[in-house]
Amino acid sequence: MLTISEITKAFGGRTLFENVSIQINREDRIGLVGPNGAGKTTLFSLILGAESPDKGSIAIQRNTVLGHLPQESAPAGEETVLELATAINPEFAELRKLMREGAATPQTNGSPQILDDSETHGADHLKAKFEALGGSRLEARAKQILNGLSFRDRDFERPLREMSGGWIMRAHLARLLVQEPDLLMLDEPTNHLDLEALLWFQDYLKRYPGAVLMISHDRSFLNQLVQSVVEIRLGNLVRFRGNYDDYLVQRKAKDEQHQAAFDNQQREITRLMGFVERFRAKNTKASQAQSKLKQIDRMEKIDAPAADEQTIHFRFPQPARSGRRVIRLTNIDHAYGENVVYRGLNFEAERGQRIVLVGPNGAGKSTLLKLLAEILPVQSGTHELGYQVKAGYYSQHRIENLDPDQTVLEEGLSTPQRVTEQSVRTILGSFLFRGDDVFKKVRVLSGGEKSRLALVKLLLDPPNLLLMDEPTTHLDMASIDALVIALSQYEGTLIFISHDVYFIRAIANHAVHVNDGRLTAYPGGYDYYLQKSTADAARRAALEPVPRNGAPNKTPDERPGVKSKDQKRLEAEQRQIRYRQRKGLKDTVDRLESEIAKLEKRQQELTTQLEDPVTYETPGLPVKINREVSEIQDRLEEVTADWEKMGTKLAELVSNDEK
Repeated sequence: MLTISEITKAFGGRTLFENVSIQINREDRIGLVGPNGAGKTTLFSLILGAESPDKGSIAIQRNTVLGHLPQESAPAGEETVLELATAINPEFAELRKLMREGAATPQTNGSPQILDDSETHGADHLKAKFEALGGSRLEARAKQILNGLSFRDRDFERPLREMSGGWIMRAHLARLLVQEPDLLMLDEPTNHLDLEALLWFQDYLKRYPGAVLMISHDRSFLNQLVQSVVEIRLGNLVRFRGNYDDYLVQRKAKDEQHQAAFDNQQREITRLMGFVERFRAKNTKASQAQSKLKQIDRMEKIDAPAADEQTIHFRFPQPARSGRRVIRLTNIDHAYGENVVYRGLNFEAERGQRIVLVGPNGAGKSTLLKLLAEILPVQSGTHELGYQVKAGYYSQHRIENLDPDQTVLEEGLSTPQRVTEQSVRTILGSFLFRGDDVFKKVRVLSGGEKSRLALVKLLLDPPNLLLMDEPTTHLDMASIDALVIALSQYEGTLIFISHDVYFIRAIANHAVHVNDGRLTAYPGGYDYYLQKSTADAARRAALEPVPRNGAPNKTPDERPGVKSKDQKRLEAEQRQIRYRQRKGLKDTVDRLESEIAKLEKRQQELTTQLEDPVTYETPGLPVKINREVSEIQDRLEEVTADWEKMGTKLAELVSNDEK
């Protein structure tokens, strides 16, 4: 369907691609990965014809339709949401526009203007042509897709210019899905989707009839969808079979093989050069030395392996310890005009919880987060912070707190916490501010760069109650990993909203489902939430009334004793969920056991010090040691309680799976 042959492309003296080739076939599912600036978006531009290669060719099979969703800045005009979603070609868009103008016939003196025969005939002709192009069927399909992307029915006739950039991008995505191009090219398609819309979109793409080429930093999304990964690395395109996790395993093995081959060749070159150096001055050995030099010259030299990005070894500052109950909302009412979001809302979070808010778009997740952060005032009810609780709220609006006249590095250093310049530069580098980027003025940064800088500042001086709205937006995979590391170290309480399933799984230990002003708490991670919510939905379905004819609700092809494909798929998903939950619990139990062992070892060391008379010769040292012993004892009690609780859960899971 599409063949890239030996292309080379350079910008400003830097070569992005050199003699690279790749073949894309129908129904391929390909993830395009590589660090920021590697050339992923440029490759899209080359395929679309917006850029031309310096060398080589790109051949697209005749009549192949390409569809492209850019990462940002899709256009919006006077058209409505539904008009854009059905604008699959210029003819159809123009036809809908003419029909709309005909329906909005001007009025005279408050009475509808009567169409003459020619105008009526014209309107009938337009409608007939509209139906001949499959208009009604197309509109029904567009509405279904728009609903899946979290648009409400009342949004269909809203002009796009009234909507935010994120919703405009969703409408353009809907248009592409309605169009069904042969090759769907998606640049960060999940950036503007909430979790519910993302899961719908993910399921939709699994059934998509064409090929898909996508750039994404959402590894869970890639794992669910792609059959191969193309990595842009040092000007080359390397294809790996399998999903993103498979790619990581294969790339590691490939890198190890490359390193081993390079090391072996370097050892051989060193051995040969040693011979040359020893004997080149001796007449009897000179010819042999020259032969060894020629042997080295004839070798096909193996390039030195590319240095991987350094793993971050940075200990983030920790906030002051709060009381057990961190925050409580009691009988909260909140409405936007006539739109009531919450009535009698109750919510509570305890120290150490990492709560993800999940639920459909418009359910009130962001409103709840803003109520917790006191960004929105309480209209009715009470908002209580616990003992020594300091709350911090992260959203895109946090960039307003940055000083436009300072450099990136100066902003990073302007924190109450004592941090060295090297430490700040390390964490800035992990969030894509590398080299001379740290000397840029804040005023020249893009919106995404400002958001990342605000995130760095928050992590360098974190409150003990952290409220975060979509923190992974604008981050690449390495930066998301850095954020996961930071929040894994974080000892405070975290409440967040995210559509990144990998990030949610890595961080959350509680989930709260928000829908229609009601909160349902799930005291476990994301997989636990999925398992319990699926079971709850099944129970609700079982309680639905039987149809009047007394027959149970069955699909037409359902046969007694035979499992449907959906049943088999659901059972397989449930097994995977139980496995991941069991593995997560085991990892937690192992981690807690390790911490207990370390604490007990340190406790024994301190006890030995207290028993040593020399300790008491240093003023204040016994008091300091006793204080640390007391702190360790408190921590041991907490960790042991958690270990017992997690161990019990793990034993129950294992027992249930064995039944």
